[in-house]
Amino acid sequence: MPGPSPGLRRALLGLWAALGLAFFGFSAVAQEPFWADLQPRVALVERGGSLWLNCSTNCPRPERGGLETSLRRNGTQRGLRWLARQLVDIREPETQPVCFFRCARRTLQARGLIRTFQRPDRVELVPLPTWQPVGENFTLSCRVPGAGPRASLTLTLLRGAQELIRRSFAGEPPRARGAVLTATVLARREDHGANFSCRAELDLRPHGLGLFENSSVPRELRTFALSPDLPRLTAPRLLEVGSERLVNCVLDGLFPASEAGVYLALGDQRLSPDITLEGEALMATATATASAEQEGASQLVCIVTLGGESRETRENVTVYSFPAPLLTLSEPSVPEGKMVTITCAAGARALVTLDGVPAAVPGRPAQLQLNATQNDDRRGFFCDATLEVNGETLNKNESAELRVLYAPRLDDSDCPRSWTWPEGPEQTLRCDARGNPAPSVHCARPDGGAVLALGLLGPITRALSGTYRCTAANIQGEAVKDVTLTVEYAPALDSMGCPERITWLEGTEASLSCVAHGFPPPNVSCVRSGEAEVMEGLLRVAREHAGIYRCEATNTRGSAAKNVAITVEYGPSFEELSCPSNWTWVEGSGRLFSCEVDGKPQPRLECIGSGGTSEGVLLPLASPEPSPRAPSIPNELAPGIYTCNATNRHGSMVKTVAVSVESPPQMNESTCPSHQTWLEGEAAKLTCVAGGRPSPQVRCSREGAPLSQRLHVSRQDAGTYRCLAINPHGTDARMVTVGVEYRPVVAELAASPPGGVRPGGNFTLTCRAEAWPPAQISWRAPPGALNFGLSSNNSTLSVAGALGSHGGEYECAATNAHGRHSKRITVRVAGPWLWVAVGGAAGGAALLAVGAGLAFYVQSTACKKGEYNVQEAESSGEAVCLNGTGGGSGGGAGPEGGTKPADTGEAPAGGEVFTIQLTSA
Repeated sequence: MPGPSPGLRRALLGLWAALGLAFFGFSAVAQEPFWADLQPRVALVERGGSLWLNCSTNCPRPERGGLETSLRRNGTQRGLRWLARQLVDIREPETQPVCFFRCARRTLQARGLIRTFQRPDRVELVPLPTWQPVGENFTLSCRVPGAGPRASLTLTLLRGAQELIRRSFAGEPPRARGAVLTATVLARREDHGANFSCRAELDLRPHGLGLFENSSVPRELRTFALSPDLPRLTAPRLLEVGSERLVNCVLDGLFPASEAGVYLALGDQRLSPDITLEGEALMATATATASAEQEGASQLVCIVTLGGESRETRENVTVYSFPAPLLTLSEPSVPEGKMVTITCAAGARALVTLDGVPAAVPGRPAQLQLNATQNDDRRGFFCDATLEVNGETLNKNESAELRVLYAPRLDDSDCPRSWTWPEGPEQTLRCDARGNPAPSVHCARPDGGAVLALGLLGPITRALSGTYRCTAANIQGEAVKDVTLTVEYAPALDSMGCPERITWLEGTEASLSCVAHGFPPPNVSCVRSGEAEVMEGLLRVAREHAGIYRCEATNTRGSAAKNVAITVEYGPSFEELSCPSNWTWVEGSGRLFSCEVDGKPQPRLECIGSGGTSEGVLLPLASPEPSPRAPSIPNELAPGIYTCNATNRHGSMVKTVAVSVESPPQMNESTCPSHQTWLEGEAAKLTCVAGGRPSPQVRCSREGAPLSQRLHVSRQDAGTYRCLAINPHGTDARMVTVGVEYRPVVAELAASPPGGVRPGGNFTLTCRAEAWPPAQISWRAPPGALNFGLSSNNSTLSVAGALGSHGGEYECAATNAHGRHSKRITVRVAGPWLWVAVGGAAGGAALLAVGAGLAFYVQSTACKKGEYNVQEAESSGEAVCLNGTGGGSGGGAGPEGGTKPADTGEAPAGGEVFTIQLTSA
């Protein structure tokens, strides 16, 4: 009888181990004393928060128990050996709850520790000074009320993101709360506008909580530096009433200069300055205007203020009044010959001078009288006044112009009698007349034609040429003058006098003439391009007269040139080179018949079949000139005789053309199959035929070498061949894949182990065959040999646990469409004593497991019938037998026994053949 399975043995061992551990655990518990436990034993709770405490004992039946604490309770839950209670609104910095139970007349106790913490919700930085002088100390003070425990608190004073001082309060008592940090800091220029703040950190990570941070509202520091020097004030010593003068106030050494304030005033009048900053320098610029009430001595003051401090400068200014002198004419505009009086006057204390002649005393006017003439027109008079103020002499002056009225005058210098202008550029035509008032000048043709636009910039055209009468007039009279305008212009060759294209007919008489326009009249000559001889007189027209001629017209204003194209026309004519009498058309070439006809204008050409299959058929012609529309290319063309007729307006010409049709080589799958099969030993023949006219020559080669000339096919002839068909019109190539098939040969039949097999051992037979197409492998085993396995392609036969019936002759046969070949090998299984051992082992196994023996019997019977299927055959060594096939189980191979191969050649299969199929789970 078989013993318990390994799985059952492992389960029993696990059960005994568990019982043993439980026994020893129970003994340990029985020996442990009773206790009370409080969880959590140590807790850290946010101030005002809540906490559940669990009080428990291991006493089997405690008499009573409870939880002593001064904290507020919200709810309680109980069990036989436990008590849970919620504590709320915990505000004490530290408290110690006690858990107790009464058990076996003893009191069991457990003490806990509850501490509270408060986040740094309020972080306050004491306000900074409004302005802080650079180089002086100021105090930073930070308060964090209520936050704690203080021992876990760290305070940091910061300038922007830079830490100035950092202090940890580690070591403080657990009940301590809140903290203050103070530092003295030296003010610097770079601290201006900097934000100072305080950051508080409550680090409860060692207690299993997080890091709580908070920062104060940042406070901005404003620092300043004010130079001890006074402002530099730049102002005039004298200031006239009603006048405007610039005042500047400058001070260096200001920081920050943009924050400085400036007060600038003239007496009680505050000025509005424009502030300019450059580095640490400030300049205030204002316009000072004095009023009559400020006349006399006054003060200009400049005050610069920064950070609550100021610097002040004052300057004395004298305000005075000095009106401009008055210059008057008895009449500003008088007729020629009339008397005029000029008067110059100023203030009471000023001395006046008229045209260099001073007045008798200060405060008196100066006068001048004259008889007006034409030369006095636009004469200027100058009046100067001087005044002494505070030791300085001041000057003012006034001027006036006298206008004298007189009749117009047209002088040759201002209005010439003859004008000559070149055509094209813009010019200003001037005919100026003297007179007062300024006379108007009008120039027009005497016949009432064109009018000259005098004084205006405009283009000069040949239409302006002619004689004009110019009239100048004002209220004093008028003047008249005749002028002549001549416009010269360069030559011009237009299409009317000199056309761009001229057509002559061959054999006629013609001459080339061009008429040019221009002033002075131009000279015209025509020369053929590339030649120097001038073309003159009548010519007998020939084709060589066609070409480009350059005609040039010249005068003193320039020249003009023009190309004239002369075309010579003539009737149609054929040339054999450009229109052959015999033409061969190649199929698929896309060629059209090219027949170039000489003639101008280009003749119209048409070719029509005149006999046989080409009767009435139009021959496709190639266009003599590129055309955007591609000509129709024929797919086929009838050979024969075609008549070509060329016609233009000067005549016609006929020519006969013989057309023949040929085609390039062509191969396809039907004439040259891309896949061909040869049989080893037979005559080699590669079938490839090409169509085409003339008949193409076909040559096949393999990898650049010609086709083998061997009489019989060998396996080395398999591969890819390139067949090339050639005739005068082109080539056609096809790739042909040649496969060589051959009869099967069992090249190898071997046993492993090679020396034979001991009963109960394993052996493997390997059969290797060479064939194409691949051979099917089959086996013939000794009669009564069962329980062997085959590989997926039947090339390997394996036996596990060899019996005596496995000894004998095995045959391997390889078969394909071209034949069959086989070999034999003999396997020897040594020693009948193995059957006794196997029988004894089987009897013992039957006594241990009758069911397993019965199952094995059923399986063996089913295998013989070819009906049994066992799962997991690969892992268990059991085989699946289908349709007369048998399988075997695994075992070890020994050195005894032997194998002997035998070649049977081609023979029909015989005996029982077993096919083994292994099925995995």
